[in-house]
Amino acid sequence: MRTLRMGMRGTDVMEIQSLLSILGYYKGALDRIFGSQMRNAVIAFQRNFGLTADGVIGPATYKVMEKYLLGYDTYVIKPGDTFYKISQRYFTSLPRILAANPNLDPTRLQIGQQIIIPYGIDVVQTNIDYTYEIMERDIRGLQVRYPFLQVGVAGKSVLGKNLYYIRLGNGTNEVFYNAAHHSLEWITAPLLMKYLENFAKAYVDGTNIKGYNPRDIFSRSSIYIMPMVNPDGVNLVLDGLSRDNPYYSQLIRWNNGSTSFGRNWQANIKGVDLNHNYNALFNEYKEVAASMGITGPSPSRYPGPSPESEPESKAVADFTRSHNFRLVLAYHSQGEVIYWNFQNMAPPEARQIGQQFARASGYILDVPTGAASYSGYKDWFIQQYRRPGYTIEVGRGTNPLPISQFPQIYRDNEEILLLAAIV
Repeated sequence: MRTLRMGMRGTDVMEIQSLLSILGYYKGALDRIFGSQMRNAVIAFQRNFGLTADGVIGPATYKVMEKYLLGYDTYVIKPGDTFYKISQRYFTSLPRILAANPNLDPTRLQIGQQIIIPYGIDVVQTNIDYTYEIMERDIRGLQVRYPFLQVGVAGKSVLGKNLYYIRLGNGTNEVFYNAAHHSLEWITAPLLMKYLENFAKAYVDGTNIKGYNPRDIFSRSSIYIMPMVNPDGVNLVLDGLSRDNPYYSQLIRWNNGSTSFGRNWQANIKGVDLNHNYNALFNEYKEVAASMGITGPSPSRYPGPSPESEPESKAVADFTRSHNFRLVLAYHSQGEVIYWNFQNMAPPEARQIGQQFARASGYILDVPTGAASYSGYKDWFIQQYRRPGYTIEVGRGTNPLPISQFPQIYRDNEEILLLAAIV
């Protein structure tokens, strides 16, 4: 985390603005600009926590803030403590404390014993630009709060970022949800992360979501979630091009001489469109791309030199090959449409399941046409396994969709994500 002070801008500033707003210190806009109102909020925060009140977010201030970003604190049991008293002090609940400390006996607390206390606030913030670093920290926080989540790394991006997956459940029915193949479509990453958090909370609390029982789903299915397939591209779109990027000069050239990537860049950091890099009519699509003048690295639609040439798409394909997925969902934006078939290879049940998804979401069930008809992940999955696979295009408008659309997108898709695990 860089030191933040007045006049600075960025996604990290926006994240702190959101946190200070949640904690009641900041009332301004989440505009990515460290202005005077934010500085006053930081000073108030620092005073409340006995820090040097200079309005600068350096290591000491960030260390305190990070506990809230991660969503938990480490607590040492004192004389007279009970779980009830601790839960009241932290505005949390006994079930959530027990979930974070699965080997702890609440009737046998010992003075000096160290435990994890989840705060009574959510980890995943859904009103901010969602970078790889924010996602990575959210995964860390959720894993501590909910140790039953299994976190792994399926591979690495071109620039060495982890391609995280999270397993939710321990049942024999395996399904796979992924998001953010395209960098402008980063809003799909917090969609899967927020679903993960809401499912885990409901599982611990013993509550239903839209009439579905998370504990029943957990025992029946294993849901594998890869929230950000293209982390290099997402960060390029949200944070811009930095001088130390090893592809700095090439990226500008591939971007037609522009250093602005926030409105047009869908590819990975090498200019390859990851959702055209799978072996499903790959050569046919390459001819289509060439007819559009796309024969090399580009902001979008360049399929790469060969199928799975990119470490990101190869990691997703390898991850799929190493499991027995009954169904997959690939999240994109935009259009509020669900694509379900590829070259008439989808099994008969795929349309019926897609119709259930359409009813749950209000989206249209359709078949892609034109350039979108080739070499995508769900195309490859259907071709290889003859099982149900879906590309779900969330939201409406021009990519990147504004984060203000997130609440509606989440409402539209929550039932799909529940239903897909048991249908």
